[in-house]
Amino acid sequence: MMSNEDKFKAGLVPIIGRPNVGKSTLINSLTGSKLSIVTPKAQTTRRRILGVVNGDNYQIVFADTPGVIDPAYELHNRMMKQVKKALSDADVILFMTEPKDSLTVWEEKTLKTYVDLMQETGMPVVLMINKIDTISKEQVEALRLQWEQWLKSKFSESKVVTGSALTGEGLDQLLDAIVSFLPYSYPLFPPDQITDITERLWVAEIIREKIFLHYRQEVPYSTEVIVTDWQDKEHITVIKAEIIVERDSQKKILIGKSGSAIKKIGIEARKEIEQMLGKKVYLELFVKVRRDWRERNDYLKYLGYE
Repeated sequence: MMSNEDKFKAGLVPIIGRPNVGKSTLINSLTGSKLSIVTPKAQTTRRRILGVVNGDNYQIVFADTPGVIDPAYELHNRMMKQVKKALSDADVILFMTEPKDSLTVWEEKTLKTYVDLMQETGMPVVLMINKIDTISKEQVEALRLQWEQWLKSKFSESKVVTGSALTGEGLDQLLDAIVSFLPYSYPLFPPDQITDITERLWVAEIIREKIFLHYRQEVPYSTEVIVTDWQDKEHITVIKAEIIVERDSQKKILIGKSGSAIKKIGIEARKEIEQMLGKKVYLELFVKVRRDWRERNDYLKYLGYE
């Protein structure tokens, strides 16, 4: 007679891919909640964020990880450590590509390191070709065959699926492919928990998303956000947050003329936070300069980048 554990499948599935391939959009679509911030800019995701998807006989714990890059700062090194840690804990690996992705770049030095790490885990790999709504059916099929051949040469257990994280096309097939490889196990999280992200971190990420959407060039990449105070009152939540930048010139740009730019960020972030919390929010933003914070081990640790 089979136990409940024998009937149920569960496991950790890190999502690996290059920046802007659609990892955060996918985890938001699958969970039905905005867990990861999404912008058109690369390298928006800096932290591993878990998103839990429950089915009748399975639980998939997706890990949205930073896009694989060649590190230029100590911050990048720590982001890539999160990718490597997620791979080492994986039960199944979800490898995401898009039509613009090339097989050859995954054979070059930086990205090949991560292919090697995926191979070392010995875990099954499900490859999703994302953004198929942007190309023809003939192109989709050609890409599928190309990646399928590449996967078979690298991994003993693998499947290729095609779909769109944005439109939802192919996501049922993606879940089926992942579940087919999951180990039998009890659920890893309670059925009503969809993420491990705290409200404070979620608020900080929403503020950082607005900065990525409204500022150009280096400013968003030189910025970090940390919630410094949170007070729940009867009819309102009072939140104070610091926006960290590296230079005085960046602080000036963030604040804008007579505070107009930072005010716009605050208004947009507050509206979204109020929707999530279901109550009125008073959001106060402060901009502080911490020179070269992306290279400072002590400050990166303070910000939660282990």
